Amino acid sequence: MIKELSELGKTLRGQKTENDWVHDALKEEPIAMEIVITEDGSFQKFELFEKKPTTAEAITAKKGKARLLLDKAEEVLCYGGEVSKKKHELFLEKLTQYQELHELKPVIAFYKQNKVNGVEKTLKEFEIAIPDEKNRKGNMGFRIQFEGSRIHEKPAVLKKIIAEYESTQKKLLSTNQRQCSICGKDDYPVEDIPHGMIKRVPDGQSSGCALVSYNENAFESYELKGNNNSSICTKCAKTYVEGLNWLLSSGNEIPIKNKKGKEKKEFRYTNRKNFGSDTAMVFWTRKNEKVDEIDYLEAPNPADVARLIESVSSGTEKDTRYLEADQFYSCTLSGTAARIAVRDWIETSLFDFKKAIAKWFQDIAIVEYDWDLAKRQTCYARLYDLARCCQRKNSDGSYDKDDTSLARVATNLWNAALKNTAPPLWILTKVLQRALLDGVSTERAALIKLILNRYKKGGDFVITEKIVEGNRPVAYVCGQIFAKLEGIQYAALGSVNAGIRERYFTYAMTSPASAFGRLFNLNSKHFTKLKNEKPGLAITLDKELQELCKDIDILSFPATFSLEQQGQFAIGYYHQRQSQFSGNK
Repeated sequence: MIKELSELGKTLRGQKTENDWVHDALKEEPIAMEIVITEDGSFQKFELFEKKPTTAEAITAKKGKARLLLDKAEEVLCYGGEVSKKKHELFLEKLTQYQELHELKPVIAFYKQNKVNGVEKTLKEFEIAIPDEKNRKGNMGFRIQFEGSRIHEKPAVLKKIIAEYESTQKKLLSTNQRQCSICGKDDYPVEDIPHGMIKRVPDGQSSGCALVSYNENAFESYELKGNNNSSICTKCAKTYVEGLNWLLSSGNEIPIKNKKGKEKKEFRYTNRKNFGSDTAMVFWTRKNEKVDEIDYLEAPNPADVARLIESVSSGTEKDTRYLEADQFYSCTLSGTAARIAVRDWIETSLFDFKKAIAKWFQDIAIVEYDWDLAKRQTCYARLYDLARCCQRKNSDGSYDKDDTSLARVATNLWNAALKNTAPPLWILTKVLQRALLDGVSTERAALIKLILNRYKKGGDFVITEKIVEGNRPVAYVCGQIFAKLEGIQYAALGSVNAGIRERYFTYAMTSPASAFGRLFNLNSKHFTKLKNEKPGLAITLDKELQELCKDIDILSFPATFSLEQQGQFAIGYYHQRQSQFSGNK
């Protein structure tokens, strides 16, 4: 996984323009304000703006270090009391290392020769010029008055940073030359230093999390200390961090309309999907090309899905060769304090990925009655909705945020979709629990269909999109019968507060022998009332019920249903209900 992330980081570097500074010694950092000074180091003003990226010295971990000419007020101005003094001293030490640079002379004067009009005046003006405490927390840099570029961005400064970095690397390499476990080369040293922080990890620290970190003796072996145990060279460490940070943050703003019709911009990730508050899936291809099919999982369009299924089933040899050349990758991440937990890793060819997505939609396809169009049509549920249908609900109908099942289910469904495998059976247990409480929704029926068909727990019985004819298992028929009994009750009594679904659905799904005895007793009363009021409808419904019952010996209903049979019962119930909505069997 780290090897592929490192390759992605190298690809991203290769996509930068000639005007961009690309080197391991440099990194894009956010800057929020400028200290504008004159050539003699006198303070002029603060320039405050929205955070923007700037090229500066790369620091893998700030503890005990300072960045040249770009840092927070604690380091730059000694703002913040006793704690900031040590940080400010480190900042000044870094300046001293580069004091021979002509470009730094105004900054040196700011701190030394012209201290009263420089740093001291700046510190006095800081809180007055920037009254909002939140605005004081960003990085600040220096700019000479009337000049366009900041001092730390000047070519001579950046070249010096690179030269110092390369000199240090050569010294380390001469004393610590080891083969990298990622690239297999010994061109760069393996150091016991932090590889870099990964930001925007769900449930992780806002300052960032580490993917590779050894900070206890128990994690170390063969007398290797800290990150030396990973044997990852400095080059690969930087590129895998860059690659993962890009995956977690890349995106763009798109215009959307709210319920009132007003248009606003919303940020959408391009290589990341969030499921729950603590889990994110990131994905990419070896060539870093856009994969449209991944968006179908989040917003499936029936026409697009149909084209995908058709293209896979009738793909040409040329298409296959093209797709096989590229690879698709996905990893599922969660934050655990300062570290990253990798919950899942998927690597497959782009062709197999496309084929798996097409099979996924075939397996979750389920017919739903559209009340607006007054007809039944095939529905493809979003992966997020499939996962959410297993989540607990509060008494007010809202989803319970404390139920962590959403992320767990979503992770397993994502894996099943991309690898064409069966989700774990505990998800079937979860979705049936929710179905017993809240009913068999379209999403729950689709999820049950997916799990049962991929496990092939029904033997030769394959659940299709709509009602199954012919040879059907007892549990499936029992579900149909229950739906028909519910329909007869509605025809006889209309809408009631607690019908047979609310009172007997769980009973019938788990203990059919005893449950259906009571249900048929109730049905006889409903049928008598219906026969007196609507004799024609009564005869029609009775015929349909008898047609379903002919495949089951009513006197020998099973005592209990297994987990898989309960799933078949729920599907039979759902199919029968959808067919009754349209007035067709």
